[in-house]
Amino acid sequence: MTGSSSPTATAACSGAAIATGWHAGLELLAAALDARPIDWDVWRRAADLEHLRGVIVTESLHTDGDRSVLRMERRFRHPRAQVWRALTEPGHLSQWFPARVEFALEAGADVSFDWGDGSGPAVDGRVTEVSPGRLLAFTWGDELLRFALRDDGDGCLLEFTHVFDDRYGAASFASGWSQCFVGLGQVLAGEPVTAASPSAAQHDAFVDRFGLGAGVSSTVDGESRVRFERQLTAPAGVAWPVIERLADAPSAGVVERDEPKALAYTARGGAQVRWELGDGTGHGARLVLTVTGPAADDPSWSARVADLARELRG
Repeated sequence: MTGSSSPTATAACSGAAIATGWHAGLELLAAALDARPIDWDVWRRAADLEHLRGVIVTESLHTDGDRSVLRMERRFRHPRAQVWRALTEPGHLSQWFPARVEFALEAGADVSFDWGDGSGPAVDGRVTEVSPGRLLAFTWGDELLRFALRDDGDGCLLEFTHVFDDRYGAASFASGWSQCFVGLGQVLAGEPVTAASPSAAQHDAFVDRFGLGAGVSSTVDGESRVRFERQLTAPAGVAWPVIERLADAPSAGVVERDEPKALAYTARGGAQVRWELGDGTGHGARLVLTVTGPAADDPSWSARVADLARELRG
């Protein structure tokens, strides 16, 4: 089969947006985190659109060995056969999946992905499981996507699984797939795919939901170390000046400054601090903050990372 991605569908799948009732719930959480007024129009829009797109039932992130497993369930008010066609037929798939896809519906078949404009990763895959009308699974590079369908009353339940290595990219993946499934719901309803633009607030709500903002403590050469890794919602050039301000590095203590990639210094109190910005999921830069030595476990470091994320949300 062959599908071709549209710019709207590709952009929609790159991040989260406010559309269904669940997305409205995430917006409420994000508003509370930011201490800002709630946009009640979000709820009205969700109520107007929910009949098109079904309801997300559950979302969870687990670990299986050294890999991360994202599971999402979504109920559509359409029969299983119709949803299967939207998952596998080119004319439907092209409208909501983030890349043009080519494969035969048989286990072992090669899968190719084409982003059209060359912006996506050049990867291939292989079909791993097929049960017509019920199950489709294939690899996307070294990741696994699995779509399972089962009847649910007069509708259908989609059980989606994404297996990957980059745990700290999970919020990008979850928010992106959420928006893809908004598009899928619109396709099923015979409506144009008009998913909203990506939302940093929705992305960061998934960070909180999955517990991805916590630091990891260890001991290195007898000294305490805390490491934070966080997918940001803005590029390095935007994040850098905010980091410099939040870091509050004493000028005499700076040992490395490589804008917009790295800032290392000895903090007041003697801790060795390093902020690094690298490539992320495409949602923005990836932050790694390591603090070693005295006061490494001071909660103020976690607060600075949270403040950075909040400022980048705008």
